[in-house]
Amino acid sequence: MVEMEIFGLTTSTRTASAYALILIEADGNRRLPIIIGAYEAQAIALEMEQIKPPRPMTHDLAMQIITDLGGQIEHVVVHHLKEGTYYANISIKGPISRHEIDARPSDAIALAVRFSCPIYVDEHVLDEAGVVHEDSSTEDGHIDPKKNPTRRSTENDKSPLELLHEQLQIAVETENYEKAASLRDQIQRLKG
Repeated sequence: MVEMEIFGLTTSTRTASAYALILIEADGNRRLPIIIGAYEAQAIALEMEQIKPPRPMTHDLAMQIITDLGGQIEHVVVHHLKEGTYYANISIKGPISRHEIDARPSDAIALAVRFSCPIYVDEHVLDEAGVVHEDSSTEDGHIDPKKNPTRRSTENDKSPLELLHEQLQIAVETENYEKAASLRDQIQRLKG
């Protein structure tokens, strides 16, 4: 298993109303794009940005159930790729036993973000679908900030104004009006 981190989310150019979740190798330069739905992308993005909706979303509810029953997610694994579909497992440690639960990778990763647990991908999946990214360091060994893999973005970076508009939309949809007002003010400053 290879430990991965979330590199970013971007709109999918292949599927309407879908997003590409980009995972990057924690100690390497391979990336794994996974196409996920808009709802799951929103659930991951909200948690990464630490935006709390006024009412719990489905992944928040699942987290609360697991926690209240004395469980903890230890890790998630994207373990298989078949005919373009990824398969994942969630490893849950309960008060008495451990369980491996079959899940869509998007749901598993949405929960992994909430539990701050590791995300793994089986080596054969990464070999089959991973993409090797060029080295992010310059000739003198310094990190090039434009190619730094710890940046949470993609090659198709959007302008700061576009990103703020997307965050504003999420804030309004989740009824986080305080955050929405702050984002609106930032947008006005950028436009001004």
